[in-house]
This record gives sequence, structure tokens and C-alpha cells, in this order.
Amino acid sequence: MPLARISLHAGQSPDHKIRAGDCVYRAMVETMNVPAHDRFQVITEHDNASLIYDPDYLGIHRTDGIVMIQLTLNAGRTLEVKKAFYARVAAFLKEELNVRPEDVFINLVEVPKEN
Repeated sequence: MPLARISLHAGQSPDHKIRAGDCVYRAMVETMNVPAHDRFQVITEHDNASLIYDPDYLGIHRTDGIVMIQLTLNAGRTLEVKKAFYARVAAFLKEELNVRPEDVFINLVEVPKEN
């Protein structure tokens, strides 16, 4: 049962937040073999003082359109599956909400299945 935490800058519409969650969930189902209805998400908005990011770390320019996604999930997925997930999330967010791929920040936290 993965848990997704999605952080956005304040001021997004309820529809925007729901659609962002939809994008993450669809990517999980398509690439990570997550079953239908296994959707648990916490979507939060933050002001500039509480959503902090480096605008040019590793030569990637980021904007206030940044979407930070932290996914806690069972360990064991291959690097190829993880890369496919990253790509699908970025593609869905671009298609659905016009989020720049450079503004998608994903952090996976893998835990043993028994946790």
C-alpha cells in the first residue's frame, strides 16, 4: 500500500490538486503494478517559506511550479520500473497540468514489505 505525499505551492485550485494526485496514481498503476483502488495520498500546499528548493541544482532550472512527490512503498522494484514511473509522472503532469518536467521532483522511500 504505497503512500504518496504531494507538495505544491499555495494557491492551487481543488481540481488542480486532485488532478495532480490522479497523475501520480495513474503512473503507479501503469508502471509499478499497483492494484486498482490502492490510492492513499496526502496533498498539501505550502507558501514560499515552507516549500524550499534550489532553483538550479545540478544545472536543472526549477520554478515555483515545482511539484514535490514523496512515495513510500515496498522495496524491491527494479531501476527500470522506477525510471518508467518517473517518466510517466512527468509526462502525465505535463499533459494534464502543464507542469514542466524540470519542476517534477520525486523521492522514493522504500521500506520492507512487512512494514
